[in-house]
Amino acid sequence: MLDPGPRAGGGDLHEPIGAIRIAGLDAIEFRHYQGKRMIQTRKDIARPGAEPRILVVEDDSALALLLAYNLEAEGYVVESVERGDEAELRLAENPPDLVILDWVLPGVSGLEICRRLRARKKTSRLPVIMVTGLGEEAQRVRGLSIGADDYVVKPFSVPELMGRVRALLRRSRPERFAKRLCAGDLDLDRETRRVRRGTRDIDLGPTEFRLLEFLLGKPGRVFTRAQLLDGIWGQATEIDERTVNVHVGRLRRRLSNMSERDPIRTVRGTGYAFDETFGKR
Repeated sequence: MLDPGPRAGGGDLHEPIGAIRIAGLDAIEFRHYQGKRMIQTRKDIARPGAEPRILVVEDDSALALLLAYNLEAEGYVVESVERGDEAELRLAENPPDLVILDWVLPGVSGLEICRRLRARKKTSRLPVIMVTGLGEEAQRVRGLSIGADDYVVKPFSVPELMGRVRALLRRSRPERFAKRLCAGDLDLDRETRRVRRGTRDIDLGPTEFRLLEFLLGKPGRVFTRAQLLDGIWGQATEIDERTVNVHVGRLRRRLSNMSERDPIRTVRGTGYAFDETFGKR
């Protein structure tokens, strides 16, 4: 059983997981959250914008739910899978910003998944936190040597794990936590939700703002329309991919006057990218 840390209302750590009070969540609320997450449709999930995405790979469904609740409370976008082979597919399709990875999994072990992540250029620097019941020093050394960035042994403190997640994301993706994103004469302020180009204020709607923030956070990276749907509207959306074209068109018209350079690059047959050369030539 996990230590949920000091929470209002206390909670007996020896009670079943559904009865634990975590982050102000009592037994009834936890079961409601559990049921809501199980039946959640693609329209029900909050639109994440550019929030960090975390993949939880854990075959204990109660533990996975506990982690998902606490991570979502921290503002992250969370996806959970129970099998190692399913995690492999998700990681190949659309790598997250961080993986919480159990050591012992059906299909493919967490250790093997970590080894494969480090062997691929695309995921060689993807932050990985290994979670395991194996507390021996030899196991910890093996997990870290294979490429894990951090290692926690069950039972562990959930608040401590949340702190480790924050620290890893700060080191690996500092732009996620920057208050402002800038490229050339384009300036996006995350705190005030304002965008300026030179001396001109640009009025963007919520969706266009998230779209610009998402692209500007990874200059040069080409995103497919499906990836943009997942990143801006959430993996739960039922919106047609052609909607992305509409919003990119609106964003372009807002960002660029007739004489100004378009900072968004179209990659024919693939998707869109923020031009990494924007403001450099």
